[in-house]
Amino acid sequence: MVLGTRGAAGAGEVLVRVRGGTETFLAWSAEPLARGTRVLVVTSRGGRQVDVIEWADPLDALAGDAGDAG
Repeated sequence: MVLGTRGAAGAGEVLVRVRGGTETFLAWSAEPLARGTRVLVVTSRGGRQVDVIEWADPLDALAGDAGDAG
């Protein structure tokens, strides 16, 4: 998130990796999201607007278990 969302009260701004570069979109979410939150785009509203949810990389959780491997 470049600019946090305010939930139903208003959009924020998200930087999305597209075609080998990055582009900025207006981002809408059900709950407010703070600047810097990692998000997943779940819907395109058209006109450079997207719906997002907070997202945590599932591989980050596995990193803590690396010492137990073999």
